[in-house]
Amino acid sequence: MNDDEPDFRALMADVEPLRQAERLAERSPRHSSPGQQLRRRAAERERERDGNYLARAEQIPAVEPWAVLEWRRDGVQHGVYRNLRLGRYAIDASLDLHRLTAEQARLAVFQFARDALAHDIRCGLISHGRGEGRNPPALLKSCVNHWLRELDEVLAFHSAERRHGGVGATYVLFRKSQKRSDDNRERFGSRAE
Repeated sequence: MNDDEPDFRALMADVEPLRQAERLAERSPRHSSPGQQLRRRAAERERERDGNYLARAEQIPAVEPWAVLEWRRDGVQHGVYRNLRLGRYAIDASLDLHRLTAEQARLAVFQFARDALAHDIRCGLISHGRGEGRNPPALLKSCVNHWLRELDEVLAFHSAERRHGGVGATYVLFRKSQKRSDDNRERFGSRAE
């Protein structure tokens, strides 16, 4: 306690604290405004126009952060899948989803698959992270696991080898473009002949 404190208390003795005016809690309107309705309809039309049919994050079942992602379509040879799983194919393209929202990642994965087919990319790597400390955990990993199964361009996928990101990344095997299939058929001859 210093010497000025009694003087200060004497000066402030007749001061009353200000009363706060009572405030009404702000309510959100029960119905959307016409502007909100227009924006919502425009966003829905945009989603329909982009052709992206991948499921929304809310609709996707969760996987564990340390789970190994693995899947292949019927008809993919065991040797081809084994080489993918072991990281023996050259990675022609990669996609990093770190720091993206689930919606941004959904658009990026959809476009990545389209671009892979358009540019004859056979093997890609998607880095999604484990999402261990996130809430909900492993959201992007769960989404990638679900979305890749939905894409016709994808033949198989598997969690990456440790040198490529381990369970925080996924190798993706894309199908050949029609042009590349035709070139191979012409080059090696059709089996049907």
